Amino acid sequence: MKVFRTAVVVTPLLATLAMPLAAHAQQSTAGLCAGLDGIEVPAAVISLPTSGAQVTATRLVAATATMGEYCSVDAAIRPVDPTAPKIKMQLALPTQWNHNSLMFGGGGYDGTIPNVAGNVPFGPTDRPVPLARGYAVFASDSGHQATPGFPPSTTLDGSFGLNDEAVRNFAGDALKKTRDTAVYLIGKRYAGTPPDHSYFAGGSTGGREALAVAQRWPTAFDGVIAVYPAWNAASLDLFFGYETQVLSQPGAFLNPAEQALLYHGVIDACDRRDGLTDGVVSNPDGCHFTPWVLRCPGGKDTADTCLSNAQINAVVRISSPLYWTYRLGSGERGYPGFPFLSGAKMSTPLLGMGAQAPTHPMPTTAGYGPQFWDQWTRYFVTRDPSFNSLTLDPRAPGKWKQRISDLSTLQDVNNPDLRPFARAGGKLLMLHGAADELVSSRSTAEYFDRVQRTVGRQATDRFARFYVVPGANHVNVGAAFAAGWDSLTALETWTSQGKAPTRPVVTDVNPTAGQRTRPLCEYPTWPRYTGGDPNDARSFTCQK
Repeated sequence: MKVFRTAVVVTPLLATLAMPLAAHAQQSTAGLCAGLDGIEVPAAVISLPTSGAQVTATRLVAATATMGEYCSVDAAIRPVDPTAPKIKMQLALPTQWNHNSLMFGGGGYDGTIPNVAGNVPFGPTDRPVPLARGYAVFASDSGHQATPGFPPSTTLDGSFGLNDEAVRNFAGDALKKTRDTAVYLIGKRYAGTPPDHSYFAGGSTGGREALAVAQRWPTAFDGVIAVYPAWNAASLDLFFGYETQVLSQPGAFLNPAEQALLYHGVIDACDRRDGLTDGVVSNPDGCHFTPWVLRCPGGKDTADTCLSNAQINAVVRISSPLYWTYRLGSGERGYPGFPFLSGAKMSTPLLGMGAQAPTHPMPTTAGYGPQFWDQWTRYFVTRDPSFNSLTLDPRAPGKWKQRISDLSTLQDVNNPDLRPFARAGGKLLMLHGAADELVSSRSTAEYFDRVQRTVGRQATDRFARFYVVPGANHVNVGAAFAAGWDSLTALETWTSQGKAPTRPVVTDVNPTAGQRTRPLCEYPTWPRYTGGDPNDARSFTCQK
């Protein structure tokens, strides 16, 4: 049979209708993404004072082998004070949305937008990241932009502290402003559909931010993941100042080789006390290492194979609690010190003690803590960029006492009454590495103890969990045990199904660890080896 073909004039409309379905859907997705460009976000939809916000750029990002297609949205929230910097933020809106959202917290002094295509702190390496799971993910720079290439890290640029609105945004206000703007734009992208569940995840400063949203806006997020949280930020700054003064004394600083000597001395003395020699101190409270066994003959610094009296005294002081006798507006009275004598590695590059003693001007090879103190003192406290931070004694700040007290009311996120968050159905997961060299796990334990005393132990157990991970340190850099746990799935299950984590397992994600696992023990318990495969969590029990 002969087939007759009829010539057809194809109009642009008919051409569109004749497109394959997939191509048409792709064009629609691209149009939805581009349609967000330039959108104004009214100040009225943002619960804290701003001058509104605007989308500044959009881009449709094609799918890859590990990530689905998503719309990348850049936006800026305008300040009230015209001299204050904007809050810059980014959203990643997946084409295949799972109807949930996740906000990431920052780190250090913030100043850059966290990677919205990244993972939660202490997250697993064998599971898709939140964006790849279909989450609408967003984050901001907390209301200021760090100097590009700031040595040695943009997270150490505190120069924005000269502006009051920028300080308030960094202290927490930017979190709600960013969240409200993101919710508005998510509604614009997904036809007015709000997220079924909203989550927040952050570590360090981001961990403080995680606790801030639970305390200040208890209905804004259904679940929160707070990892190594610097919740008492001003108090930690004061301890950083104390550390700076101690290490700047003549002969007190330990060079990297001496720092490593101390660490290995602690591990050799305390590692086996949990029943297994594996390079991890599982029960830091049971480790009572005395650094005097490393003393050089005569107490003088004669070699890298021993420590002087001055060095030993310095380590003891920064490993012990600090208390101040004046009153802070936040009510905090001290900081518990760092676990350098119970498993923390002070020789971790930058995050530990550093390669050089603190001096003025502060060297970029000094430890993170002294550099952080230097920025806080110069830009937040005195607001004099030329100020010598070594001359301000955190134990007796003199004329700066009131300013420090005022900053503490902004920066110490220390309200233990989480009952409003719990009543709203909120769930909280807190994690901290026992070997953290920058934010003490003892401090997080102190906050959780306060929550339990305020809310009640049984009531706290209905909405919160706190886990201390032996051997894990700050941001998993050079850790004896690099923690990896799928906290996001655990949080999803708890919020949507009411099932709290049961006998969770944490994996060592160090490339050479061979996927060894440990039970993730609820504070204050810790994992003791009871026999069997030392790389299997089932060979351990959680005990006090």
